[in-house]
Amino acid sequence: AEKGEFEKPKKKSASIFGYPISIFFIVVNEFCERFSYYGMRAVLVLYFKYFLGWDDDFATTIYHTFAALCYLTPILGAIVADSWLGKFKTIIYLSIVYAAGQVILAVSAIHDITDTDRDGTPDNMTFHISLSMVGLLLIALGTGGIKPCVAAFGGDQFQDHQEKQRGTFFSIFYLSINAGSLLSTIITPVLRAQECGIHKQRECYPLAFGVPAALMVVALIVFIVGSGMYTKTAPQGNIMVKFCRCVGFAIKNRFRHRSSAYPKREHWMDWAEEKYDKLLIAQVKMVLKVLFLYIPLPMFWALFDHDQCRHCHGLLTIQPDQMQTINPILILVLVPIMDILESVGFTAFRVHRVSVGSDQSSPETLPKFPSGAEAQVKFINMIEGEAISVNAGGHVYELKPFDVRETHTDTHAQVCARGFEKGGEPQSFSDITAKPEKGANSIRFLNGWTSKLNVTVGESSFGDIVANNMSVYVSVGQGEPQFKIMDASGNECVFTQSLGFGSSYTNVIPPTFAFGENCAASIRPIMDISPNSVHMALQIPQYFLMTAGEVVFSVTGLEFAYSQAPSNMKSVLQAGWLLTVAFGNIIVLIVAEAATLEEQWAEYILFASLLVVVCVIFSVMAYFYTYIDPMKIEAQFAHPDSDELKRKGSFDKNKVHDPHGKQRKDSDSSREGDRAAETKM
Repeated sequence: AEKGEFEKPKKKSASIFGYPISIFFIVVNEFCERFSYYGMRAVLVLYFKYFLGWDDDFATTIYHTFAALCYLTPILGAIVADSWLGKFKTIIYLSIVYAAGQVILAVSAIHDITDTDRDGTPDNMTFHISLSMVGLLLIALGTGGIKPCVAAFGGDQFQDHQEKQRGTFFSIFYLSINAGSLLSTIITPVLRAQECGIHKQRECYPLAFGVPAALMVVALIVFIVGSGMYTKTAPQGNIMVKFCRCVGFAIKNRFRHRSSAYPKREHWMDWAEEKYDKLLIAQVKMVLKVLFLYIPLPMFWALFDHDQCRHCHGLLTIQPDQMQTINPILILVLVPIMDILESVGFTAFRVHRVSVGSDQSSPETLPKFPSGAEAQVKFINMIEGEAISVNAGGHVYELKPFDVRETHTDTHAQVCARGFEKGGEPQSFSDITAKPEKGANSIRFLNGWTSKLNVTVGESSFGDIVANNMSVYVSVGQGEPQFKIMDASGNECVFTQSLGFGSSYTNVIPPTFAFGENCAASIRPIMDISPNSVHMALQIPQYFLMTAGEVVFSVTGLEFAYSQAPSNMKSVLQAGWLLTVAFGNIIVLIVAEAATLEEQWAEYILFASLLVVVCVIFSVMAYFYTYIDPMKIEAQFAHPDSDELKRKGSFDKNKVHDPHGKQRKDSDSSREGDRAAETKM
């Protein structure tokens, strides 16, 4: 039989305010590592779109694939940590891989490497894509591999009587995650917006990725500095292999003895007793009990990460990059509030709090554009003082002078300027077909004047616009920009326009235009796309609901996974918790592709509805869950008088824990030692 092993007693480490000094190095390490990860991820979709040139759908697919990979690799890290290297060495080695991946990604964003013609655009995109994928693969391996180890390693620093401090540690640990996320989502977009390059200046993705890479190196150094203060638990054999073999043998043995001639056993895992000892079987039962509870959880992460990625695209068209900071700010505020509420008696079942945390809400404010054969057409009457009739798609419209009429026909998207003299033929110009990105405004000028005009705004130029022609669209920021209009003789007119976020205008310079003091009064702005009418602040309540759900869900989940794990399988169960995130991203890829919903609001409704159903299922499962104390169960099997327990492979739940605190038969345990069983509800 393969024998289970016990952890060696922990040595007493130096402490401050009741907390081991070693955890401060772990918290700082986590802060730097999360800054590195979230800083990189904050601009990753932008990098895919604007540097690598991928479209929205492909960028979204790669983003979710990368996110899923980041949360699939924790199982590998858990196996290595619990079975071979131990948590400390696993964190060290995989952090080196992680830092290398960040550096490679930063190098891949340097356009000058292959910009042989010095136009600011890489000439060998295959090289940059390949290097990017190698970097992301190493990052996924590194960040995923250390995920189950860092939190569990922090929990290992506490003595058995420090359950209260351990619970607070997980809250502080989660705060450090979001403090790093907050700063990175503020700083990294600013770094990206800088311009850099040897020959041609462009958005500085190397700097945006380089700073997170530097923070990852700092995280590694900080963690190594605290080496002498850590409580390091030696790996206890290939526990994951033992776990899988034990489960496999139980299933196979049960199948061989499926006949009614064989007596039933209390639990299906008891069919492994012929080969494995009772302690290992009991530990496997504890893990399976929690993993069963994890089954509905991926749906929470499916909705959460679906929202996060859609908001990435939304931020390009609706709001500034820094809108992402609302989430970590709210987390920094809500985590202490949740702890205070719990300390004063708000101790509803912890696992039930996970189901409460699954409620979310998300906005959808992007405009709809014509698609397929249905295209938008604008008819502009350029005839001064006379109305005209337009027949479009069987409908007759009357246009007053300088009026505009939008309709839908089976033509391509275009703008038709109705003659520049009475009875003239329409002229067609390509129209805008997408919402301006990054909150900018797309502006163009229609020159209906008698001669060529040159229009500029700031350092941008619309070029020379010949008579009866349209300029290109130029991206202009929010505010009141001043457009300078000049003719060949040097006459100048300044036209000031008030612009919001995300609008588009065609500014018509009519035939009656004349330079002079009131020249701008005759210019007629025609709105192609309306500015954003919903204030960004109206999204805060939705962010609040999402963040409150995340806080209740994630903090509780981290602590729950640790508290319910056997002594030799803590990293494995942490990896199982993180695995739910991976499956959540896989669900997004599957559902989004299978549903083929054209409207984003319908996508949100679909995911939210699925989560409501899952919430009900999980609440029922949580109601029947009984909390355990793994250390007491393991101690029962180690006790010389526990032969009967070993024979049964079970335990008296009342002696370990009563979820309502009405029975406490284990009188020689301290209150602090029992707090984990009483309050993790």
